[in-house]
Amino acid sequence: MPRFLRPLDRAVTYTRWLHVLVGCVAGLTCASVYGMSDARVLDLFVGFFVLPVPLGVVAGLVPAMRRAEGLQARLMLFPGAHARGAAGPHGAEPTGPGVSVMPSASWNERFRTALWLVLRIEAGSATAFVTWFLMGQTLALIGATAQERTADPALFLPVLGEGPWWTDALLVPVPLLVLLGFVVAVGHFMTAVAGRLLGPSPAQRLAALEERTEQLLERNRIARELHDSIGHALTVAVVQAGAARATADPAFTERALEAIEDTGRHALEDLERVLRVLREDGQPGRRRPTLVDADRLLDSARTSGVQVEAEVTGPVDRLPGPVSREGYRMLQESLTNVLRHAGPVPVRVRVAAAESLLTLDVRNALAEPATPTGRGGSGLRGIRERATLLGGEAHTGPHEGDWRVRVELPLT
Repeated sequence: MPRFLRPLDRAVTYTRWLHVLVGCVAGLTCASVYGMSDARVLDLFVGFFVLPVPLGVVAGLVPAMRRAEGLQARLMLFPGAHARGAAGPHGAEPTGPGVSVMPSASWNERFRTALWLVLRIEAGSATAFVTWFLMGQTLALIGATAQERTADPALFLPVLGEGPWWTDALLVPVPLLVLLGFVVAVGHFMTAVAGRLLGPSPAQRLAALEERTEQLLERNRIARELHDSIGHALTVAVVQAGAARATADPAFTERALEAIEDTGRHALEDLERVLRVLREDGQPGRRRPTLVDADRLLDSARTSGVQVEAEVTGPVDRLPGPVSREGYRMLQESLTNVLRHAGPVPVRVRVAAAESLLTLDVRNALAEPATPTGRGGSGLRGIRERATLLGGEAHTGPHEGDWRVRVELPLT
């Protein structure tokens, strides 16, 4: 289909046409009250284009009118499913049409809404006259064609009706094409103006951007938690299953199955909690694990064959919630990193909660000194990101013949 004919195949072209035509209702009402019987051109101009202006200004100053006009514009002026979607709490939608659906919050927004209503009334009246005139010309040409050589007085150029009938038949589509071109142009114009006059204010745009940023941060946090929890559970399961098959000891196999079951149960609890957050079903979620629950991580590592030497000092149970939760995830990822890359090697874990600083230190022997464990892994990168977000710092890498993960998090 040629490019200039593509708009004729789009539904939004005709919804825009209808949206613009609705604006002439105010002009038609005022003209009817003013009187249209035997009206002159000046009377029609006053009735349709002058008298409705004060009504549009007054209506635009009502805060709720901005919301009503924004909803109509979203639905009828903009193509795509986003035009029918619910707007965010701040009325702005970064990926959709730039039209606010919130009531006017300032006089600037009220004046812009009033200007939009006046423009819509004027454009609606003009479009109604053009539609009426060009549709009338189309019907007149059809009539002239049927009467054969008899000029139709409704024709803008009556001389057309005096020629051969087939000339009138060929001209029948011309007014329709002109009308459709006019409709496409007016629709594009009104859509562009709607973005300027009904668009969100700078404060609304900033609020929407901040909300979007918070959503992305929450998604990143959820992704990290899933990586840590599910990754730890799968690593423990793989290590335990491999060790049980290698030893062929029924007692060890029983303990390995218990460890796999316990780790899998905790991973399922974490997964269910995260899914509840994603669904936002309003049901209370389970408590997120903290460093108070560190014993279950240490026990899980021990049952996997790792010799864990742990030292926990200080009031761990009185740590700030975010610090304690993120510290648990860092410890979990550190132990998972040991199981995944070094295997059942001795590990020294030290958790020290002081008055203003939490220190987490995990060291393990390198399985292959030439190949440091976990170098460049996403888990270690996640540990560093968590520490940075909490205002602390994390160091990972070889240290005195061991692999060390050291995290320092401020408590103030």
